[in-house]
Amino acid sequence: MDFAFDARTEELRAKLLAFMDEYVYPAEAVVEEQRAALASPWDTPAVVEELKAEARRQGLWNLFLPDGEYGAGLTNLQYAPLAEITGRSPQLAPTALNCAAPDTGNMEVLAQFGDEQKKKQWLEPLLAGEIRSAFAMTEPEVASSDATNITTHIRREGDEYVITGRKWYISGAMNPDCKIFIVMGKTDPDGPDIRRQQSMVLVPRDTPGVTVKRAMQVFGYEDHYHGGHAEVVFDQARVPVTNLIGEEGGGFAIAQARLGPGRIHHCMRLIGMAERAIELMCRRAVSRTAFGKALAQQGVVQNWIADARVAVEQLRLLVLKTAWMMDTVGNKGAHAEIQAIKIATPRTVVDIIDRAIQLHGAGGVSQDFPLAELYAGARTLMLADGPDEVHQRSLARRELKKYL
Repeated sequence: MDFAFDARTEELRAKLLAFMDEYVYPAEAVVEEQRAALASPWDTPAVVEELKAEARRQGLWNLFLPDGEYGAGLTNLQYAPLAEITGRSPQLAPTALNCAAPDTGNMEVLAQFGDEQKKKQWLEPLLAGEIRSAFAMTEPEVASSDATNITTHIRREGDEYVITGRKWYISGAMNPDCKIFIVMGKTDPDGPDIRRQQSMVLVPRDTPGVTVKRAMQVFGYEDHYHGGHAEVVFDQARVPVTNLIGEEGGGFAIAQARLGPGRIHHCMRLIGMAERAIELMCRRAVSRTAFGKALAQQGVVQNWIADARVAVEQLRLLVLKTAWMMDTVGNKGAHAEIQAIKIATPRTVVDIIDRAIQLHGAGGVSQDFPLAELYAGARTLMLADGPDEVHQRSLARRELKKYL
């Protein structure tokens, strides 16, 4: 395993680091000022569109997509250090580079499973950053940690599918630029194979019967950058059967194909979040005095910083190994490693950010520093894309299988 950055990665890292310093970090304060003047908090501030235009001009666009026809054609190992850099400003940088969830996963699904018509109608404008999208899977009435529990019904009537169900925490759905939903529901609810009951269909936002009811908060944040998280009701919404993605009964498999890359992308960005928390912790420690000496001279603070550095280096190596395995043996072959990073990374980064908050005192929970919002995002990732306990259960079974 060789994790050294190749020439292309080094070039993109240098460009991206400069882009962050020159454009992204200064825009963090500007975007909040502009949002306050918008007619709707879900509209996109002008500075975000300016960032997108500049990122595209510099060739820092669609870096996540390994398909060279549609994206940058980077391997997971090449993309990992770039995603880490964007994680230092997770609400703004991924959007600026058109590398933000849920659009990334949706573009991957359309590139892998969509026919030419779907690619032209939906993938191309998503790749161009002209529209946004949402992935409608999680439901409030069932334990969605088990995807076979979903109750949304997709019933075929002639040449149409009729979709009925209630979803929530549908990321991106509050954004007025969100034009398309990928909806997962059951086309064969009584089928003998519980993993062949589900299908995915494309549902345009303006379809009669689709209602975006309300924004869902995350620790009090509305997450405007990602277009919010919404509760969405599908009340006998009708779409042509040609809106089916893949085949009937293939929804569960497509979801797994979608979530694998998404999980490692989240973990890559989480490392960047941890690095920014460490940086803020160190800057705070050398600039503040308590009980007659700098915080940086307090033993407990030194322990926090040392432990954080060790933890981040460990996590980075595990994520890079997982990226390398996905590139060499495929997502299925790297399944155990993907589960391992999904378990280890969010919980470790939550702990690092928590220490940084503690070091900042009241400032740590305020809007004057990014730490509280970083904490909310990292803590949410202990639930998103499968809660820790589901991955632990599966990983433990994989280990125990060797001895049975």
